[in-house]
Amino acid sequence: MIEWYQALLLALLQGLTEFLPISSSAHLVIPSLLLDWPDQGLAFDVAVHVGTLCAVLYYYRVDLLQMAGAWLRSLGAGGSSEESTLVWYLALATVPAAIVGLVAGDLIEDHLRTLPVIATTTLLFGLLLGLAQRMGAAAGKGRALNLPLAMAIGLAQAMAPVPGVSRSGVTITAALMLGMDRQGAARFSFLLSIPIIASAGALKLWQLVNAKTAVDWWSLGMGVVVSAVTAYLCIALFLRMLDRVGLMPFVYYRIALAAVLYLLWVVPL
Repeated sequence: MIEWYQALLLALLQGLTEFLPISSSAHLVIPSLLLDWPDQGLAFDVAVHVGTLCAVLYYYRVDLLQMAGAWLRSLGAGGSSEESTLVWYLALATVPAAIVGLVAGDLIEDHLRTLPVIATTTLLFGLLLGLAQRMGAAAGKGRALNLPLAMAIGLAQAMAPVPGVSRSGVTITAALMLGMDRQGAARFSFLLSIPIIASAGALKLWQLVNAKTAVDWWSLGMGVVVSAVTAYLCIALFLRMLDRVGLMPFVYYRIALAAVLYLLWVVPL
């Protein structure tokens, strides 16, 4: 069982890092290493997943309602549209990550949540994000989303379960390298997070129900609210600043974070 201030900090970190291209797993490992905190537990993982899911659902609520209506109409006589086609793109692009999670989830959890792995992926995928920024800037007008492009981004998302990669970071990187503009890449990345976060939260909830452990409802409620509010603010701020400042500040941040993680690995506290 974690203390309330530990729950508060972890929920803040989860909300702040879930949608920014800086890796939530790299940040969540630091408090336990520096402060020797206990594992937050399955119930708290469910809570922060619910919080971040609520944030992205609320931010894109208008888009999602339009997409749902267009998709339902397309099943009848309404015909396909850009919104209904996007629903299929999101569904199909989610499949690779879902397969990796089911097949290799336990392996990744047991063997790849180590400091050298997280530090290396944080650095490597940060440098790739910087390369994508340069490629995107040189490409001019962004490509329109199509099925091959969506599937390629989905394949990139399949690497996200590896700690330190960053789900939003790797999908935005892939989209930019394939010619999409920054806003289009970020929007598709955030929409693509919905089925992944929802399925991960549902799986953790199922595990929690079967575990039959004691539940600290106050800490869970705080985790949901804090992660939801911070995640919503991060999405809004990130999209507002994306065209003005670009992605290089996140690249520099990831390089600095990787250096800290390598230092903690070489000189453990």
